[in-house]
Amino acid sequence: MPETSPTLTVAELKALENAPGRAFAAVLVVKKLVGKTASNGNPFFSADLGDRTGSFGCTIFSDNAGFDTLKAAGEGAVVRIEGKVDFYQGRLSPKLGRVVVVPETELGAPGVLENLVEVAPEDANALWAEFNAFIDAISHTELRATTRAVFDEIGEAFRRAPAAVAMHHAYRYGLLEHTVHMARAAKALLPLYREVDADLAMTGILLHDTGKALEYEGTLATKRSRRGILQGHVVLGYQLARKAGIKVRLDNDRLERLEHIILSHQGEPAWGAAVYAATPEAVFVSMIDNLDAKLGMVQRALRQAGAVDEFSERLPGLNGPLLTRPVA
Repeated sequence: MPETSPTLTVAELKALENAPGRAFAAVLVVKKLVGKTASNGNPFFSADLGDRTGSFGCTIFSDNAGFDTLKAAGEGAVVRIEGKVDFYQGRLSPKLGRVVVVPETELGAPGVLENLVEVAPEDANALWAEFNAFIDAISHTELRATTRAVFDEIGEAFRRAPAAVAMHHAYRYGLLEHTVHMARAAKALLPLYREVDADLAMTGILLHDTGKALEYEGTLATKRSRRGILQGHVVLGYQLARKAGIKVRLDNDRLERLEHIILSHQGEPAWGAAVYAATPEAVFVSMIDNLDAKLGMVQRALRQAGAVDEFSERLPGLNGPLLTRPVA
């Protein structure tokens, strides 16, 4: 392949639907690398590669020159790939040729990491200031102190963490963005539902996903930590809230109700909930969580849609593609 192949972003590659076979180069993060075995017994990788503008999946068989390189590099590595544009069932699925690991000494060059790491579209500092204002607005003294105690312990990790590996808000500051969006929605909806204790519900929203700050790790590619695999974010968040609540002497009734919000916020046991929501506040938080998770997927798909795209790729959380063309 000629050395003059243009270096493109994922978004630029996805826009080349009418240029199959075009040679390209790209610098990408290995976000996911899963070893599999074909029906004929030959090994292959199912990989997700991406940068700040998006990601795509591809298959690399053992006879591909890049197979051993990716095997040695592993998830989280930065690689320069060269290949040819190709699409399968309307999705970018390039044919890879040369794969070279980008050494750490080159990652410090201006703009390299910034171009690789997807971040929340809203300013992270503004989100963090708004988040802290929501804490300050909790009128119940011990609930406010409980919330503060949790973020005194995990604040910086929470601030930078993604909200998921792949499903929703799966990028740096995504967890902060998701939580602030939920708090905004709650503030608007709470006046409609007087049966819901506002302070307890807002505390539950701010704390519901705190376990994800411990569940996920990785700078360029997100993966689950040892604690994340063995316990999961629901249990980890419950532990954080219980520890903080006991420390500030939150009354037993509110502490139990707060713990229940965290344990039930996933909605269904099949989705990771420890129990079904059984208090007004738990039902409220679970519904807002589901709303923002799904609309977060919608927002990201719309941001990444090409100018000529009518539908997004299939979004697992929505069980299908999304119509991305705006209303005429």
